[in-house]
Amino acid sequence: MHGKPQPYTIQHLPVSSFPNLPGAVAQALTQRGCSIPQTYEAHGPENVIHGSFERAGSSDWAVLCASQGTVSLLVFFGSAPGEAEVLAMVPETRRLYLSREVGALGFDWGIDAASPEAVHEAQSGMEPRPAPIDHDAVADSIIERSVVYRYYTNGKWSELPLPD
Repeated sequence: MHGKPQPYTIQHLPVSSFPNLPGAVAQALTQRGCSIPQTYEAHGPENVIHGSFERAGSSDWAVLCASQGTVSLLVFFGSAPGEAEVLAMVPETRRLYLSREVGALGFDWGIDAASPEAVHEAQSGMEPRPAPIDHDAVADSIIERSVVYRYYTNGKWSELPLPD
């Protein structure tokens, strides 16, 4: 990509494509001017996830919001559904990857809910192995390259350790 323009495609879905979102969350996303970017691997609507991110049993949402050339990872706790916490933010063009499937640059940032069991499995091989977590984490992934588990505890977000 040195000096030569590269075509790229990022599919965005409107907030209305996610009818399961609680009204307060959908309204907050709409007020921010969000559309939901889809990865180059998408086979259905993605990057809107539901899980217990605040604590075990909570009903929370995380969303990738694209607005005015920037993508933000937002989390909405069920205890305050109209208020978003921003966990990460980056210019949208910084999340492009040359996809052989698409034959062009495509969006490579995806999120998923990660259960305590999935996180514990990802930490296998670590010595000493971290204690199991008791609620979901947000799996923040750069497709085919890296994943970070973002975990909320004691009133703040942190990144969980993973093997090298």
